[in-house]
Amino acid sequence: MTETLKIAIAQINTQVGAIDKNLAAIRAARAQAAALGADLVVTPELSIAGYPPEDLVLKPAFVTACEDAAEALALDTADGGPGLIIGTPWRDGDKLHNAAFVLDGGRIIARRAKVELPNYGVFDEKRVFDAGLPGGPVLFRGFRLGLLICEDWWFPAVPATLAQTGAEMLLSVNGSPFEDGKQYRRVTLAAQRVAETGLPYMFAALVCGQDEVVFDGASFVLNPDKTVAVQVPHFQEAVTLTTWVRESGRLTCLPQKLPPEPERMELIYQAMMLGLRDYVNKNGFPGVVLGLSGGIDSAISAAVAADALGPERVRAVMLPSPYTSAESLEDAAACAKMLGIPYETIPIAGAMEAFSTALAPAFAGRAPDLTEENIQSRARGLILMALSNKLGPMLLTTGNKSEMSVGYATLYGDMCGGYSVLKDIYKTTVFELCRWRNAHKPAGALGPLGAVMPERVITKPPSAELRPNQTDQDSLPPYDMLDAILKLLIEGEASIDEIAAQGFDRPTVLRVIRLLDRAEYKRRQAPPGVKISSRAFGRDRRYPLTNGFTSLIK
Repeated sequence: MTETLKIAIAQINTQVGAIDKNLAAIRAARAQAAALGADLVVTPELSIAGYPPEDLVLKPAFVTACEDAAEALALDTADGGPGLIIGTPWRDGDKLHNAAFVLDGGRIIARRAKVELPNYGVFDEKRVFDAGLPGGPVLFRGFRLGLLICEDWWFPAVPATLAQTGAEMLLSVNGSPFEDGKQYRRVTLAAQRVAETGLPYMFAALVCGQDEVVFDGASFVLNPDKTVAVQVPHFQEAVTLTTWVRESGRLTCLPQKLPPEPERMELIYQAMMLGLRDYVNKNGFPGVVLGLSGGIDSAISAAVAADALGPERVRAVMLPSPYTSAESLEDAAACAKMLGIPYETIPIAGAMEAFSTALAPAFAGRAPDLTEENIQSRARGLILMALSNKLGPMLLTTGNKSEMSVGYATLYGDMCGGYSVLKDIYKTTVFELCRWRNAHKPAGALGPLGAVMPERVITKPPSAELRPNQTDQDSLPPYDMLDAILKLLIEGEASIDEIAAQGFDRPTVLRVIRLLDRAEYKRRQAPPGVKISSRAFGRDRRYPLTNGFTSLIK
């Protein structure tokens, strides 16, 4: 006899702490799934609370509100429609769990607590949650579902327990952050769990931006033969119906047409868009303002903003000094025109002169140096912050990871702002993203078709233009060399000997290490930004500001 179970994956965008909003999103997804004929709707990890809730779950009132919302959703299922799997904090005696509830027939029919609590990178779950114990499968309308919560399937123990106790499938609810190359690792590991247990696997994921972390969705299903049966697109909210068939006691998912695999640059660009869009919208900003210098970093930042928010919500300001080249003035204006964003010019020569006059007695007898360059950057930061304060848009910071790594940024100057889309993007990747965006318009983008910046912005030597004839390479190694060394130091924690063994000049490596270590205090004061790599600055990489150890001795 053939039996079927129709499960809808609700790949939804939730918001931490916005319980009523999340409740509405779950109900809307359930209604859509019901219209598709679903028996069960699966929502992401902590779908009621939002993920990651951090210390919010230490507030008893917040946990109570989540529990009340779970009870309300359970009552919804008394209507004879599809059941629900939701994520919520769960107080069980004196324990607080990251849990998944199964709702059907007007009640909560099962609860499962997360067993493996991640406590690395951006995760601090052991700080706020208690680990659960492995449980058996959940019986839902005659089917035995092996319910997992994200990290539970990254290790073999919980899936093995579920297989040994009679589960017919592994069903995982997830808050899995985006990283460059992450989807390949997810599918590869899922295939390993399928091979170990002999069971099909469903990855039901969250899609949203939450502060620095972006969740890309990309939910999928693997059949017992490890083939991908269903693939939900990246970075899109979706309710996707999957059909499961039980024949001869074996459960499989009917295959669907798979979407094209996105390019790497498209995924990174989409992550930047989603991170900015959700940060701006969920925090109630009317839009963004940024300094448009005619350089590559501000150009791609403006493009991401226009694509994420719409050109009408992006305000670009050129802040020329006496050192700003005619080419930069032309390129900034052209970039704004190509993007269709409002653009204005506010010169800073008067501010520079005012500071020079005010400081002349204190600086008497001293030659101009980096101090005067920093004053230019801080004058720009002051003007942009004033526009933000007076008019309401959030100031978008435009510095990239390469610059932040080595301190090639000015505190209270070009580091001013509320958010950065380039914070975890190396300069070499900035070039790739610009070329990609000039040739492609990403799905869901609100900006224009076609090129979004002049070709000269990409090809001319990068420069801060804080003194005559200045280029970045006056102060830094070539970016291809710098970024390669930085990746080994930051993502790889490699020693100087290990890096030199790969063919890099030892004095250059020493110089980069010194710059990286010395700039930690600046990074601690930097605005949040989209996490792209396996180790972004911020919660991923936490170094003491006062540090007596130096990697130079290793």
